[in-house]
Amino acid sequence: MTPARFKVVACGRRWGKTELGKVALLDCARRGGFGWWIAPTYAMADEVWRSLKGTLDGVWTDKDEQRRRIELPGGGVIQVRSGHEPDALRGVGLDLAVLDEAAFLPEEVWTGAVRPALSDRQGRALLLSTPNGLNWFHRLYQRGLDPLAEDWASFHAPTAANPLIRPEEIDAARLEMPERWFRQEYLAEFIEDAGLLFRGIETVCTAQPGSPRPGARYAAGIDWGRVDDYTAFAVIDVEARTLVALDRFRQVSWAQQRDRLRALVERWHPEVIWAEANSIGSVNIEALQAAGLPVRPFQTTASSKGPLVESLALAIERGQIALLDDPVLRGELAAFSLERLPSGLYRYGAASGAHDDTVIAVALAWHAARHGGGVISFG
Repeated sequence: MTPARFKVVACGRRWGKTELGKVALLDCARRGGFGWWIAPTYAMADEVWRSLKGTLDGVWTDKDEQRRRIELPGGGVIQVRSGHEPDALRGVGLDLAVLDEAAFLPEEVWTGAVRPALSDRQGRALLLSTPNGLNWFHRLYQRGLDPLAEDWASFHAPTAANPLIRPEEIDAARLEMPERWFRQEYLAEFIEDAGLLFRGIETVCTAQPGSPRPGARYAAGIDWGRVDDYTAFAVIDVEARTLVALDRFRQVSWAQQRDRLRALVERWHPEVIWAEANSIGSVNIEALQAAGLPVRPFQTTASSKGPLVESLALAIERGQIALLDDPVLRGELAAFSLERLPSGLYRYGAASGAHDDTVIAVALAWHAARHGGGVISFG
């Protein structure tokens, strides 16, 4: 193992970084050192705290649950902290700091708190993380690749390096995820535009509005507007895999919106319409179903929105769908982002002040084109 004081490990999901960090921290404490584990969130800190206690199995001289602090025989100390408030991490000398999911911690955790705390004891640091774009963690990773930076060393550990992860599982993820997200999450690569979900937009946004084809099958999606949002309707030709109609508007009464949808249905006769059911959507869906329209409710949740939009992103990336050459749609697709939270969950959507109504409507129409009216379960 390299003698470098500061080690940076860019690793894929489920590679085993938690176990590596625990081994390093326990070794430090058993030698009488003072070590910190720093996680991005309180929930992640609690999870590691429970794991460390289980590993030690009561072999300690003192344990403080409130401070998440354990003292071992020989005087070594382990403390699990959250990086949620960087200023709270100041004022202590450390022999080792393990930064868990470092790329999702504020940079000031390292520069303003941890790095100074390592100075008086000549302490060491282990920075472990899945990449998160080209942020400060990437800069430190690059420093570790410089042979002249003697205190630094960087390592690359894709998910496949974990022998406990079956290769078939990784292959399945590759087929189900947009390429650059697979590269970041499983291959542990640093991707410059990692926050953007849709790729290849200009290539597929070439279709022009047309008329219904005799005998063709159509499917539709609806995203209902709320307050200042827009309502958007989208219709896809199922066999041609082409977006043929897109209607977007706001500040129109719910009754008028339902009338516009009925007119759209009379023109295209979609086999199924998946509509966002959240909030006022459920009331509109009930009214449309009562009128005989083939509307199905789609509950948009943290677990359902991801697969919904990722399916559309994958189709765009692989050229499996043609979209209308619509400037609003192109703009919303280009601005739609995916952010991986420190918890490992994802946040999908437009930036603050922007809209994603046409994106969600098209994603629901694509969902309808692929799955029809069947009940789809999201994990």
